[in-house]
Amino acid sequence: MDNKTLAGKIIELVGGKENVIGVVHCVTRLRFTLKDESLAKTDALKKIPGILSVVSGGGQYQIVIGPEVPQVYQEVISAGGFEASEAISDPEAEKADKRSRLSKILEGIASIFQPIIPAITGAGLLKALMALFSAFGVLKSGTQTYIILNAMADAAFYFMPILLAQSCARKFKCNQGTAMALAGILVYPAFISLLGGEDPVKFLSFIPITKATYTSSVIPIILGVWFMSYVEHFMQKISPRAIKFFSVPLVSLLIGGTVTIAVLGPIGSWVSNLINVFFKWLNNVAPWIVPTIVGIANPLLVMTGTHYGLIPIGTNNLATLKWDTVVGPGMLASNVAQGAAGFAVGLRSKNPDTKTQASSAGLTGVLGITEPVLYGVNLKFTFPLYAAMIGGGVGGLFLGITRVARFAGGSPGLLVLPAYIPNEEVQALGYTMSNLVFAIIGVVIAMVVAFIASFILFGVWAKKGKLPAEELGLAAAPAAEEAPVVLPEVDDSAIVAFADGRFIGHEELDDPMFKDEAMGQTVAIVPTGDTIVSPANGVLEMVFDTGHAFGVRMADGTGLLIHIGVDTVSMEGKGFTKLKTQGDPVRAGEPVIKVDFNAVKEAGYSTQTMLVINEPLDDAEPVQFIGFGAEVKAGQKLN
Repeated sequence: MDNKTLAGKIIELVGGKENVIGVVHCVTRLRFTLKDESLAKTDALKKIPGILSVVSGGGQYQIVIGPEVPQVYQEVISAGGFEASEAISDPEAEKADKRSRLSKILEGIASIFQPIIPAITGAGLLKALMALFSAFGVLKSGTQTYIILNAMADAAFYFMPILLAQSCARKFKCNQGTAMALAGILVYPAFISLLGGEDPVKFLSFIPITKATYTSSVIPIILGVWFMSYVEHFMQKISPRAIKFFSVPLVSLLIGGTVTIAVLGPIGSWVSNLINVFFKWLNNVAPWIVPTIVGIANPLLVMTGTHYGLIPIGTNNLATLKWDTVVGPGMLASNVAQGAAGFAVGLRSKNPDTKTQASSAGLTGVLGITEPVLYGVNLKFTFPLYAAMIGGGVGGLFLGITRVARFAGGSPGLLVLPAYIPNEEVQALGYTMSNLVFAIIGVVIAMVVAFIASFILFGVWAKKGKLPAEELGLAAAPAAEEAPVVLPEVDDSAIVAFADGRFIGHEELDDPMFKDEAMGQTVAIVPTGDTIVSPANGVLEMVFDTGHAFGVRMADGTGLLIHIGVDTVSMEGKGFTKLKTQGDPVRAGEPVIKVDFNAVKEAGYSTQTMLVINEPLDDAEPVQFIGFGAEVKAGQKLN
């Protein structure tokens, strides 16, 4: 299926373009913000070739595509007429976000670092290639070519505060130019020289300035831009419109710069040094701990998005220590293990579609992009995920014991192995070419262990009957035909049970209005099934747009109201699927509404479903219902 056709199917199955508030994409996923997620057909989307998985959470409806997501995104934007955007502000989604404060903080930090990853990846790999060429004598240090290449490779790290200032400004919603100017102060040559001198430094003759090094720093500028954003927002509110153009940046830069160099910069520098001291200590005392834990847990971190919380630590280590043993080695072992586990599934499966998907996704996994193999294969069958965690843990343990470190950034995979070649700078710290040799051995161990574990577990899962027949080359059992709905034969005056469940009187109801029969004679059922049926022969006189209630006009003119749950109108239709429309003739026992009662319970509402005789005939006697307290079946006569 070509990308244009795929985009059209995606838009159709998420509820049409009128159901889309906005759409963005990351490395492997389309991220939709939908008006009503209940309109999206998740099961149908998962069956479309080219879609690896569908995930909903944090206010976004995420469709996992894989590395081709940018091309599919462009087709989605074109077909839907949506605005191309890097971020969408959705207050309702924020209110519905149930993540912990820690998860939100980690995602916030990750959003700051995400835009600069391409810059530090390119610069890091260039450093790695320079080390490789130097090792083979192709490139000599001190030459003009070496100096120019080193400037290209080192600039992103040296001017790290300026790169971070731009993404921080977007995160904290302040002016990007002013934020970058603030960062420029920290790396300004004269300011660096001033801090490097022997004399104490004071601003305005009375504000002491702590001596620190801010080139290649990370935390100081994040704190600085965060503080400056508050100054800018305050000035935006109080500045007269006529002078706002210059008053806001002037005060923001002056106050923000002063507080940054006097207070927040030194604090950030102290925190960075503390982190460095901790990881140096950990690397000396128990170097195997972190790579092993990351190698095992990384797939789970990716699933929850919390793996981005490790990126700042790795970036800070590369920028300040010049090496990293926290993020790189553990994630390297984990990623190649996931790819190898996927390869084993592709080898053993008899399903041509699975073979193709597992092979291609496994390749991207060992190269460093794991979402396709994680969502498309490993999570789908479960056992490859276990195999990947085993392989990642064993590989990470070896890399930790041998104290393998990376010296440049990049998506952890086979393509970034040159990042484990020590350059002249880190060779002075004691690293040799054995670092690369051990890195390669660790990769081989992780891949071999994960492949063998996945290969064996495939057979275990097959013996336990946990694999679909097509994966084993067997004909799938014919799907059982859905039993037709058998409607009861009742006269036009009969009222039947409108759901499976316990039949109760109005005295047991939770809602005071229904309990007091304010709208008319009332009975209810506490449903045990998911289908609400018509309580009588007649016509659907009314079906609420939200699906939480409908009305039936019986043949003799009596009006019946079915109200599903208490206060469920607040759910705005989520969890309710209308099977009939207003004006349709219905027979007693005929399905009208499908309800996800788990969603109703999770939203905190009662599931009691009421029948109200809200328009009885003139002088009509109350209906004499039978069977209170008993379990009834939909369509069972109640009077």
